[in-house]
Amino acid sequence: MSVEAHLNGLAQSLAGLRAQAPRLTRWGGVLARRLTDGGRLLAAGNGGSAAEAQHLTAELVGRFRDDRRPFSAIALCAESSSVTAIGNDYGYEQVFARQVTAHARPRDVVVLLSTSGRSPNLIEAAKAARQAGAHVWAMTGPTPNPLAEAVDDVLALPGDPANVQEAQLVAVHALCSAFEAALPASERRVS
Repeated sequence: MSVEAHLNGLAQSLAGLRAQAPRLTRWGGVLARRLTDGGRLLAAGNGGSAAEAQHLTAELVGRFRDDRRPFSAIALCAESSSVTAIGNDYGYEQVFARQVTAHARPRDVVVLLSTSGRSPNLIEAAKAARQAGAHVWAMTGPTPNPLAEAVDDVLALPGDPANVQEAQLVAVHALCSAFEAALPASERRVS
């Protein structure tokens, strides 16, 4: 594939993301309410999507743009001892579900990232999150896909996996921007 073709594909994925702006704004508001009320965000993905999950949690624990207090956010894919122990003892399909069962509570949000929407370990995590009463979102490639069907809400983007993954980084940043904009004024500055 040529550079031009790759960039044209990215433009298609970003156009799909632009159409999802209201969803990201809504997610940011929900996330702000839940995290300021003591909830946490749990995130997971495989491969490059694992990196995006870690990026999302880092922005919430650290900061995106605004100086503010840290919020509880855990990238399940970064728990290497848990991932390898659970994978060894229960199978790779359970590496996130078992962690979700351990950590998720009803006021929490679970975000699952997948370019295909077909990863069995993320589908199992979605089921575990719903059983725990957490709010479950997915960022995926084109629908229909099994992960989109297993969550409360999905941000599905058009394009091939590489372009979807690139657009998911933009979606992570847009979600963080919407989150910080939705925080009450009292939460925006750390003294």
